[in-house]
Amino acid sequence: MTTILSIQSSVAYGHVGNSAATFPLMRMGVEVWPVITVHFSNNTGYDSWRGPLLTADDVRDVVRGIDELGVLGECDAVLSGYQGAADSGTAILEAVALVRSRNPAALYCCDPVLGDVGRGFFVAPGIPELMRDAVVPHAQVITPNQFELEFLTGRSVRLLADVVSAAQAARDLGPETVLVTSVDVDDLDPGTLDLVVATGSGTWRVTTPRLDGIFQGAGDLTAAVFLARLLQTGDPADAAAWTASVVFGVLDATRRSGRRELQLVDAQDELVSPTHRFEAVRLM
Repeated sequence: MTTILSIQSSVAYGHVGNSAATFPLMRMGVEVWPVITVHFSNNTGYDSWRGPLLTADDVRDVVRGIDELGVLGECDAVLSGYQGAADSGTAILEAVALVRSRNPAALYCCDPVLGDVGRGFFVAPGIPELMRDAVVPHAQVITPNQFELEFLTGRSVRLLADVVSAAQAARDLGPETVLVTSVDVDDLDPGTLDLVVATGSGTWRVTTPRLDGIFQGAGDLTAAVFLARLLQTGDPADAAAWTASVVFGVLDATRRSGRRELQLVDAQDELVSPTHRFEAVRLM
């Protein structure tokens, strides 16, 4: 059985961070060990929220406790997302190193949550630089959105060719596989969005219809589904196509529901049998 150690935020109401990753991963047949970095009442897109920001030492203690059970060797990958403070990045890297000492084949998938087009950065000062200079170089897989890709590489992205070039530049930072999410460039067909995945063996795009709305947690869901499928098949093009199909199905169900939070329970069949199947097209 595939097992993922997922170090992310958690909310009581709604679905972001581990609250967007754990159920989908389990529905896909993946064992998940969630370690939380913050535990909020709800995501910070609301007018207010409450709850604790866990310390880096709290993260270390939980991972150490798992290791003391003698099971870390069963872990196939570490997944990380939103980091509430800069020192949590150090604790995550320590967790990755510990997992790899128990299972050298384990992957590290980093969703470098920093900001978005039109919003700019929404993380604490110091985290963007830590992510670029210390965290991303240790990852085998990263899943930046277009804004994050531009920051990590220092490149402006306006056309699809720019995305491909920047994705390959991101690989030069250390990761083998780069999945660029929410690609929205000038030469896309109107009413569409792309996913672009770049590896050492090629680059592919997956195009889906654009859905109106703001979907909190969509990036967290995307990173989790992509990592799970990549572990299951070993094929990044297949993983990108599957991820686009799954996430589109969940977001479409959420849009049709008229509700604010991802409808993971109502749309759970999309996680294993997507209604719409999109294909990856090789770019290079």
